[in-house]
Amino acid sequence: MSLPLTQPSLQLRQLFDPESCAYTYLLIDSVTSAALLIDPVREQLDRDLRLIEELGVQLMFTLETHVHADHITSSGQIRQQTGAKIGFSAAANIAGADISLKEGDSLPLGQHQIRAIATPGHTSGCTCYYVDGMLFSGDTLLIRGCGRADFQEGDPGALYDSVTKKLFTLPDETRVYPAHDYNGRTMSSIGEEKRWNLRLGQGRSREAFIEIMNHLNLPLPKKIKEAVPANQQCAMDEPAQEGE
Repeated sequence: MSLPLTQPSLQLRQLFDPESCAYTYLLIDSVTSAALLIDPVREQLDRDLRLIEELGVQLMFTLETHVHADHITSSGQIRQQTGAKIGFSAAANIAGADISLKEGDSLPLGQHQIRAIATPGHTSGCTCYYVDGMLFSGDTLLIRGCGRADFQEGDPGALYDSVTKKLFTLPDETRVYPAHDYNGRTMSSIGEEKRWNLRLGQGRSREAFIEIMNHLNLPLPKKIKEAVPANQQCAMDEPAQEGE
């Protein structure tokens, strides 16, 4: 027996980089074939361009949730090859970006609107993206955790406020797609994280959260000295060497 297939009006492909445990998200409007990528990774450039070609979609934008410290973006190279415009938080001050996004700004993707939510804390220039019940949360909100807040103008108090006053006010059924997961998990929901998040769930106080974050004592990401300066210019040019 054959059953009719229905295609969602907004398609999602979740792509993975094993070295950084980073997720890249491809969103496609089924009606117009307009597409965007969130947080593309340099090492996966060929994979992503091949998929875009195979699917026959038109890539309109690449959006970054923040200036990553653990991998280098491919957004600049993608712009060279496809013309896709690069979107970044206005607070990140990225000279090479085409679009600077502030709280409440939106971008059209076919018949859909991608809404920017400013969420400083992990870094000063973090932005999450919301569309059709899906939240692309970057490192601001991870599955059962959150990003650290001890470099790139990070601020644990601001991170707490971004999550509890903005993200946790979204409907509980909102699907959460983070920038990373190190345990093989692919998605969560706002309701789950409000209940089970180890750092922010169950009504943890701001003071208790700040205490936790100030005593993580984590080593710096291995690629931070290379990745941050490269990503600050959309990885279009080689960053200057130390001492130059």
